[in-house]
Amino acid sequence: MEKNQNEWNGFVGENWKNSIDVSAFIDQNYTEYTGDEDFLAPKSQKTTAVWDKCKKLLEKETKKGGCLDVETNILSGITAFKPGYIDKKNEVIVGLQTDAPLKRIVNMYGGTKIALKALEAHGYKLNPEVQKHFTTYRKTHNDGVFDAYTPIIRRARKNGLLTGLPDGYGRGRIIGDYRRIALYGIDRLIEEKQKDQQQDFLDEDNLEENIRLREEVSEQIRALSQIKEMAKSYGCDISRPAKNAQEAIQWSYFGYLAGAKENNGAATSMGRDATFFDIYIERDLKNGVLTETEAQELVDQFVIKLRLIRHLRTPEYDELFAGDPTWVTESLAGMFDDKHSFVTKTSFRFLHTLENLDPSAEPNLTVLWSKNLPMAFKKYASKISIRTDSIQYEGDDTMRPLYGHDYAISCCVSSMKEGKQMQFFGARCNLAKSLLYAINGGYDEISGTKVIDGIEKIEDDVLDYQKVRKNYSKILKTIAKIYVDANNIIHYMHDKYAYEASQMALHDTHVERLMAFGVAGFSCAADSLSAIKYAKVTPIRNKDNIATDFIIEGEFPKFGNDDNRVDDIAVELIQEFYDCLKEHKLYRNAKATLSLLTITSNVMYGLKTGSTPDGRKAGQAFAPGANPMHGRDCSGALRSLNSVAKIPFANCCQDGVSNTFSIVPSALGHDEKEQISNLVNIIDGYFIQGAQHINVNVLNRELLIDAMNNPYKYPNLTIRVSGYAVNFNKLDRAHQEEVIARTFHEKR
Repeated sequence: MEKNQNEWNGFVGENWKNSIDVSAFIDQNYTEYTGDEDFLAPKSQKTTAVWDKCKKLLEKETKKGGCLDVETNILSGITAFKPGYIDKKNEVIVGLQTDAPLKRIVNMYGGTKIALKALEAHGYKLNPEVQKHFTTYRKTHNDGVFDAYTPIIRRARKNGLLTGLPDGYGRGRIIGDYRRIALYGIDRLIEEKQKDQQQDFLDEDNLEENIRLREEVSEQIRALSQIKEMAKSYGCDISRPAKNAQEAIQWSYFGYLAGAKENNGAATSMGRDATFFDIYIERDLKNGVLTETEAQELVDQFVIKLRLIRHLRTPEYDELFAGDPTWVTESLAGMFDDKHSFVTKTSFRFLHTLENLDPSAEPNLTVLWSKNLPMAFKKYASKISIRTDSIQYEGDDTMRPLYGHDYAISCCVSSMKEGKQMQFFGARCNLAKSLLYAINGGYDEISGTKVIDGIEKIEDDVLDYQKVRKNYSKILKTIAKIYVDANNIIHYMHDKYAYEASQMALHDTHVERLMAFGVAGFSCAADSLSAIKYAKVTPIRNKDNIATDFIIEGEFPKFGNDDNRVDDIAVELIQEFYDCLKEHKLYRNAKATLSLLTITSNVMYGLKTGSTPDGRKAGQAFAPGANPMHGRDCSGALRSLNSVAKIPFANCCQDGVSNTFSIVPSALGHDEKEQISNLVNIIDGYFIQGAQHINVNVLNRELLIDAMNNPYKYPNLTIRVSGYAVNFNKLDRAHQEEVIARTFHEKR
């Protein structure tokens, strides 16, 4: 491509020039860094000026109850807003979702009632003319879903058997390959999409899919043109490839920004950019047109922009996903092959933003960990974890064999190939409530409603394990079908009424689709089955013969103590449910994946679930994700990790196995050097077993109790909660108390 000679000057390789292949470009041009963090620079004067203004705005946002402002006269759209700035003369990376920082967008495509309810919750009303125009001429995703829902889906949803379904908000978890804009320019991407439209005849064997795809590609082309128009309003010509590091970051950010303007997806993640950006930074440093301070300045200001991403949410959404998260996940490091890592100086620069710009929940910085990563990087990441509690780790040696070396994490734990796979997100099934349905013959233990037919009540005085297990298998099989039907309907309607054109434009046209299912109450269900098998469990029934509580006599093994008696039950349970899901046809031939991930919704799911046979009482929170129940993993940190590591990622949980791990500083060592070394060893040992994910919190329970009672003392206190980080003060009291009730390991 001779016309790109200037932009590509100094880059090697030819194959990536002839087709859209960012991965090949990275492979042939990146420079691994095996040194330590001594080269890092403090934040620049420009960054200081920009960040100081942001901190004042963030304080105002907090004082206003978490929402600074909402635009009520303009709806969401890539080109809907005029350019916005924080401090124009000091910004080296520009672009905001609206025309002012922290001003939120109204997105009506997911659902009119949902959007209006969110506005009302924050004290705003939509311009009546805007509302009338939209509701008169447009149907929403939410309307379409509820038109198609079956009666049993409605019952399951209402009673909390299926929870958090994205039927009233943007589905999210789609990672555009934003790097494509920087490497190739928008015009080249449009040309490639136009080539995909050149087929003259429709394939009659796949007629409906063929028509749908042709329409979608046309929408993608329009979205690419709109991204170019939006960038032009900021004075940037992204029709061509980026010619330096500043443009590479800026061009990529414009792609991400378009998605954040267009959609309100639950996890509009960034992807895997640090190594890509580093290629441009290294070239500029070598050519003497960039200093280390300026390189860090670019990364710092890019991260500032990601920290300001906001979406308008309802109170119900905030109850499920506490702390106003956006999950702008940026994946760092990982391995190229068994000997060479993707660690670069820019991997360090991203982590360094947690020092230059204070600890923060966003972007959701994720280290793709391997035992073969350079030790200096592992130590630096561990040091930042100990100081900030703002990083999560995912097992690259576990995921890379399945996804190749150019994958990224969406949301918290969901891995997919950049630009080649997308995900249909599907929230969670309540496994603990499902077990109660098995005991109660398909009746809900709280409402008394019969939700599932064809299941006999178990009326024995003492629960028999084999009888309960047989009924449970019937329930799981039925629920899997309900869950699949709900997800198929949701994503059919989302494609129809709220299609993410800008994000999908930055994927291959023929993309592989993943259908992400999930479960809640996992360890509660495993412990309950263990209690029934190894102890004596007597149901207490109400006048309708529904078990509403349980008397437990005797001891039973509990998940989280490296005891195969219960760990095997847990693995068998999750494998069985995944096998049930795989039996069904999925929309657009998607591949079923499954996660153990609850975010913070383990609190709300617990509220909707009655007492369980493990001794947990009605309304009490579940453990988050794949975690052992609160306080039950009492045999030390390593044994707790060993239990979670047994959950099979490749065979059934390819959407992720979330584990949030808290350890007190003294358990790691007497000083920071010892703590860093021990944390590296713990993470290495965990992932060597084939584990997939771990959040790391290094803190004392007393600190969180003090922060809950005296929030003004801890304005920047950030913790990992369940696949993402959050400012502790943004959690409501119930979520704070649940976090405090978790296990804080005092010994390794």
